[in-house]
Amino acid sequence: MAISKSSNASSFFFILMDLPGLENAHCWTAIPVCSIYVLSALGNITIMYIVKSVPNLHTPMYLFLSMLSLADMGLSASTLPSMVAVFLLGQRKIGAATCFTQLFFIHTFSVIESAVLLAMAFDRCVAIREPLRYATILTTKHIGAIGLTVVTRSAVLHFPLPVLLGRLQFQPVSALSHSYCVHPDVLRLSRSNTLVNSSLGLFVLLSTLGMDAVLILLSYVLILKTVLNIASNAERLKAFNTCISHICAVLLFYTPLVSLSMIHRFGTKKLPAQVYMLLSYMHFLMPPMLNPIVYSIKTKEIRVRVLKLLHPKKF
Repeated sequence: MAISKSSNASSFFFILMDLPGLENAHCWTAIPVCSIYVLSALGNITIMYIVKSVPNLHTPMYLFLSMLSLADMGLSASTLPSMVAVFLLGQRKIGAATCFTQLFFIHTFSVIESAVLLAMAFDRCVAIREPLRYATILTTKHIGAIGLTVVTRSAVLHFPLPVLLGRLQFQPVSALSHSYCVHPDVLRLSRSNTLVNSSLGLFVLLSTLGMDAVLILLSYVLILKTVLNIASNAERLKAFNTCISHICAVLLFYTPLVSLSMIHRFGTKKLPAQVYMLLSYMHFLMPPMLNPIVYSIKTKEIRVRVLKLLHPKKF
């Protein structure tokens, strides 16, 4: 039976999903989950510390990298409470208000990360196409304005989502598909008319992640066009190498998301639930953990500073 709208958000809870078939193995599943969060925190804090403490790295490329690390930490922190509750404590209940708050922050930081990746693509495009004007186009003031716009856009667009969800009717106990709350998953459990919620969710998705992906692709088309016009092969390789880390970050973020969308759109119903859950976990958990590793390996300045932190006497 559906519950009344007036008491909706405070009188029921959702059931979070554990890994199918591993519901009773919390001690074992908690190890990789906690390891991912620890590595994510250490990696992103290290990146931000290095950029902040080294004046030579106070350039647009590394300032945007710090923003990416901050977005990664926010995304990890958004999924952390429910993931720890499920995998470490075996607690699968989550209140409606807590769930709606979590999905707001998950989607907000996910879109912030997408926007930062777009800003980094713009940074690389300007650096390669307009090297003489690079410092005047991407000043510290402009970078700060970009960061503020990124956060404001994401927060404003996602603020209505939990508000509208609070007006819907749900069953007193509803089982989600993941170990955290995301908008489409919560929406499918509603017993009310969800046309407004679905339309708003689609608009937000297309105007943020969809538009960002198109603009990132356009930026790399312009970059590729410029690189191919460079006469020297060595200079071509040097210019393209500055983009490798960012390309890896884009692929880490968008590949699981696109794969999950394609499976939901064209996939067969015979696919096991583990496939959907794995792609979802990869989208939210892998970029925060792997982005610092990618940039530490592929970016000489970051790699040298990391090695210096690990082996101060040697370096």
